Amino acid sequence: MDIQSVKQRFGIIGNSPALNRAIDIAMQVAPTDISVLINGESGTGKEVMPQIIHNLSHRKHSKYIAVNCGAIPEGTIDSEFFGHEKGSFTGASESRKGYFEVANGGTVFLDEIAEMPLLTQVRLLRVLETGEFIKVGSSKIQKTDVRIVAATNKDIPTEIDKGKFREDLYYRLNTVPIILPPLRKRKEDIVLIFRKFTVDFSDKYRMPPIFLEEDAQRYLVSHEWPGNIRQLRNLVEQMSVIEKGRNIDVSTLMKYLPREGSRLPAVIQKDHSSSDMSEREILFKVLFDMKNDMNQLKGLVADLMKRNSSISLSDENEAFVKNMSKDLEVMPKRYEEKAKNDSLEYEILHDERNDDMQFHSHEEVEESLSIADKEKELIIKALDKNNNRRKKAAEELGISERTLYRKIKEYDIP
Repeated sequence: MDIQSVKQRFGIIGNSPALNRAIDIAMQVAPTDISVLINGESGTGKEVMPQIIHNLSHRKHSKYIAVNCGAIPEGTIDSEFFGHEKGSFTGASESRKGYFEVANGGTVFLDEIAEMPLLTQVRLLRVLETGEFIKVGSSKIQKTDVRIVAATNKDIPTEIDKGKFREDLYYRLNTVPIILPPLRKRKEDIVLIFRKFTVDFSDKYRMPPIFLEEDAQRYLVSHEWPGNIRQLRNLVEQMSVIEKGRNIDVSTLMKYLPREGSRLPAVIQKDHSSSDMSEREILFKVLFDMKNDMNQLKGLVADLMKRNSSISLSDENEAFVKNMSKDLEVMPKRYEEKAKNDSLEYEILHDERNDDMQFHSHEEVEESLSIADKEKELIIKALDKNNNRRKKAAEELGISERTLYRKIKEYDIP
């Protein structure tokens, strides 16, 4: 059987080299029992390849079972695959055969294999290597002779790096890879597939088929088709039912496809953007907390200086407090954050006219730490003076008792 005969038998439309290559590989591996992994985007027709493999193999008269791994709940997937014994779990009122027992001698197609839980992957690997499995709730080892064909629209090596897929299972499945090209890489096939679908829906809905004018055909081919053949099929079905006219021009086609002829608008971010945004949010929160703390410290210092402070300060500390008080007079009322070249740059701009502040990366951290040290020192002295009576110390410092309690915990003051 040649490639063209296979296309006719399984309803495959198109003549792109990549598609012909995928069909040719499927035909070559079909007589063997080699495991096959089919890669392709969603909507590219991956489910056709295992049917070709099964029907051209010596297993064609045995069972063929297609399973969507992503559609089975994690709690029941082992039972579905390997079966279970009566009473093995709540609701198991009778024994049940799993897919690998039912399909003994045949083929099991595992679609969306990347969605399979890790524990089930371990059991699947054992089936692939030894042909053995154990039912849920049983201790008896059973044998099965099935051929596994798997498919995925995900990048398995990336899933392995994330710890979501077993590397040994990947290499066991990927003995022979088949890659189905997306529709945007089969531009020469798009109009042919469109015409096939118009005939199908004309028969289904008993109405004349629709036709594309030349400008509409060019626009159709220029589209990227993120949903691939599935998206094209839905488009044809919509227009076949909705449009009263049977000749489709480019303006009519634009009603059903994005005007740019590309993917739908989406916000595209780098992989690290979410972590960057998280860091920015945390930093912004810290800055506002710092502002509140400094405002409280400003009131504390101003009040102490107004009373001429009964707390004795060294000459060095007194000079520091006076300078700090002056700086706090121009402390900002709002913060501005900016990101440039995927990194934050912060610059302090003291401006009494617009009261703005920006933070630059060369700002010395030691200054804020020394402020904290002086604040801690003032609190300790106030507590010592008032014999650790926090209410009195808070009044002395000009802050609330609650704030003082938080500061004592923050600075770990005994």
